Amino acid sequence: MRNTAKITTAVLAAGALTLGLTACGSDKDSAAAGSDGPLVVAASPVPHAEILDFVKDNLAKKAGLDLQVKEFTDYVTPNTATEDGSVGANYFQNQPYLDDFNQKKGTHIVPVVTVHLEPLGLYSHKVKKADDLKSGATVAVPNDTVNEARALKLLAANGIITLKDGAGNDATPKDIAKNPKNLKFKELEAAQTPRSLDDVDAAVINGNYAIESDLKPSKDALVLESAKNNPYGNFLAVKKGNEDDPRVKKLAKLLTSPEVKKFIEDKYDGSVIPSF
Repeated sequence: MRNTAKITTAVLAAGALTLGLTACGSDKDSAAAGSDGPLVVAASPVPHAEILDFVKDNLAKKAGLDLQVKEFTDYVTPNTATEDGSVGANYFQNQPYLDDFNQKKGTHIVPVVTVHLEPLGLYSHKVKKADDLKSGATVAVPNDTVNEARALKLLAANGIITLKDGAGNDATPKDIAKNPKNLKFKELEAAQTPRSLDDVDAAVINGNYAIESDLKPSKDALVLESAKNNPYGNFLAVKKGNEDDPRVKKLAKLLTSPEVKKFIEDKYDGSVIPSF
């Protein structure tokens, strides 16, 4: 049985309040401070927590690292928890998403080391090929700024739509220049996109949520992001100032070890790709 704790946003909010009350007499919470205590890392369940659990079970003890993994099912709480010291680090996001988050939320999260890429893909329960999408078909896309733009770029890269010149990491359906199939877009929280497949004609789904839903990106996706020159690698991140925490340095080294590379390649068979 895994010891990983599954944390919801509501539970974390209560926990953060408790931490705030109990930490009044200390300068920093031990989760974030450079101490000999455990390093608590917030992570999405798949594949991030699975990779961290592999490190915890097979590599951490020998390296002298006390690693604790907390799972989160959203893309907001891991960063806010890292910012307020409820956890010492997180592992779930890419650089464009973090840049947007820091700007909008006023947080100070920084990357430490890039570990893997989860290719974004277009999936459907109703058609076998992207070309088979009918005129007026509805496509679900993630509703957060960066992943929505990433989804639209995926569709554009495969000739399904054309984006306006200059459309960047904040692109929305309003930035579509040509839409030959007159596709309609349903904006959903990223975690909800796999569950929408029976209600829409297709959905663009983040790799971690695809895998959690028993989809195999390398085989099931109608179109899939290329790994070449891809800026969306997922990394270990900390609050600025904690990059030199010895525990963080140990984890960064372990996450980019040959053992972790082999684990990723063997377990995910191309659906998650090592980026080191």
